[in-house]
Amino acid sequence: MENETVFKFNLTMYVNIGYYRYPAFVVCFLLFAIIVSANLVIILVISRERTLHEPMYVFIAFLSVNSLYGSTGFFPRFLMDLLSDTHLISRPACFTQIYIIYTYAFHEMSILAIMAYDRYVAVCDPLHYHNKMTSRTVCKLAAFAWICPTFSVGLCLYLAIKLPLCGNNIEKIYCANWNIAKLSCVTTVVNNIVGLVVTVTEIILPLIYVLYTYFRIILVCRKSSSTFRSKVFQTCLPHTISFVSYSMSVFCDIFLSRIDVERLSPLCSVIISLEFVMIPPLLNPLVYGLKLPEIRKNIFKMMSSQKQHTDHRIG
Repeated sequence: MENETVFKFNLTMYVNIGYYRYPAFVVCFLLFAIIVSANLVIILVISRERTLHEPMYVFIAFLSVNSLYGSTGFFPRFLMDLLSDTHLISRPACFTQIYIIYTYAFHEMSILAIMAYDRYVAVCDPLHYHNKMTSRTVCKLAAFAWICPTFSVGLCLYLAIKLPLCGNNIEKIYCANWNIAKLSCVTTVVNNIVGLVVTVTEIILPLIYVLYTYFRIILVCRKSSSTFRSKVFQTCLPHTISFVSYSMSVFCDIFLSRIDVERLSPLCSVIISLEFVMIPPLLNPLVYGLKLPEIRKNIFKMMSSQKQHTDHRIG
């Protein structure tokens, strides 16, 4: 195929697992249902409870919204491909999937960065916390977290769409920008430069900022009482778990995109690909729901209220 318009892409990382596709479909469907349910519970609890209308909990709700956004952009197509013998995806559907998955990825890192800022102010400058983290500030930070990645991904996607392609095989289980760039018949220097700049601004800089805020928090905790350290640990641990797990998932995905996939076993390649789109959306609501007392208490309260309402209707 030489310099032709590609109308469909072939996702080549899917392996033939025969009848095992059906148990795999059931497991992944249940995982998708858990992700949707768990994140909806977090959003519902935070939106209903006035005591949770604080910056920290609002940002947690943003994480759950983003998890729903990313999961619904990946799972329906993935579940269809599990049961299909062919794994062709149309050009518009492929680029739409790229846009959703990449904006999900950059939104996640941006939200984790502004959550780190919130914890930094709360720990290192508690007397001015309410003056700094006003509703106006939260709105500005939210706008930054949602809007900047949208334009960054849009630019990368525009450059990828303009490329003449000499192939249609994508070595992944979902469409990815860099894999399409590798199919180009012409030089991709501009795409590489823009991609590098976007990666630095949307991934590396937020990563460095989060590490800086935690370094400052650790310095403050070293000089504080054990009670204060315990409280900080309790509120910062869920964010730390989310940040570490997500960072590892992102770098595994970048690693997979940049190497020759044939060097790895098919199962290993699939697991690394799935880690990026499955683990953070599943882990975040479980970590915040179980680790933060206020959210956990209100979840049990909502479940108890719902049970009483159901018992009353049955009675």
